[in-house]
Amino acid sequence: MAPIYHLAILSSLLLLSSFSRVASTRKLTALAEQQPLVLKYHNGQLLSGNVTVNLVWYGKFSPIQRSIVVDFLKSLSSAKTPPPSVSSWWRTTEAYEGGPRSVAVGNEVLDENYSLGKSLQTPQVISLASKAGIKNNAVNVVLTSSDVVVDGFCMSRCGTHGAGRSKESKFAYAWVGNSESQCPGQCAWPFHQPIYGPQTPPLVAPNGDVGVDGMVINLATVLAGTVTNPFNNGYYQGSSDAPLEAVSACTGIFGKGSYPGYPGEVLVDKTSGASYNAIGENGRKYLLPAMWDPKTTTCKVLV
Repeated sequence: MAPIYHLAILSSLLLLSSFSRVASTRKLTALAEQQPLVLKYHNGQLLSGNVTVNLVWYGKFSPIQRSIVVDFLKSLSSAKTPPPSVSSWWRTTEAYEGGPRSVAVGNEVLDENYSLGKSLQTPQVISLASKAGIKNNAVNVVLTSSDVVVDGFCMSRCGTHGAGRSKESKFAYAWVGNSESQCPGQCAWPFHQPIYGPQTPPLVAPNGDVGVDGMVINLATVLAGTVTNPFNNGYYQGSSDAPLEAVSACTGIFGKGSYPGYPGEVLVDKTSGASYNAIGENGRKYLLPAMWDPKTTTCKVLV
């Protein structure tokens, strides 16, 4: 069986506990003591240079929902957007071994008829990921709609990344689900009231879609983890069975002054009241999590 590194992004109260191959973020329990934050490089293969992100849309997504995600991915390497930009957030990955990483959107596969049903296990997610094509220096991302149940979704994770294997070679894949109708308090925080912990008011989603704006946060987390630790021998802290990675090591931090249950100081759109900290292509605004910066060994925020 191919190795799997799970991402758990469950509210901002955050104790990072272990479950098989955990690659990330927001847990439901509080972290009692802040440990020194150093992600060690384990000398493994990373994804660098020109990285292609292929997408498999599984289930029902509207064209607007798809454009929110695609615009985010295109914004990662855009030079056209003003600060604070999505691309400036992504440039933090340049400080990791391997240097600059540009992102391009590759193949997009639409599976609107639920070819494998509405309840998926991890091997089925990997199978779906392979439908986008197997190429070097690429990440195949499976995005599941709000009516699709994935093993562990909402209970221990909101997304995963890991390695699949074809007859020719291994490949990097990731999965993120739309939690809007299943567990927005867990996987779409801070755009929804959390289930547990401090009950601070939710922020207004910058693109008006709690589920998809939450997906962007989780996609940002798994994507940063994938390029810096694609095969579980890259950058991480702790056990390889439950690694803290580039973004998952900075769980629940979106702006200055954050603490459990409070995402920190972010920008607010004067017209819509939506909260954001990054500007993308086509006038899009996003809320992106902090990323660990190897230069300063701290969690770097945009604002």
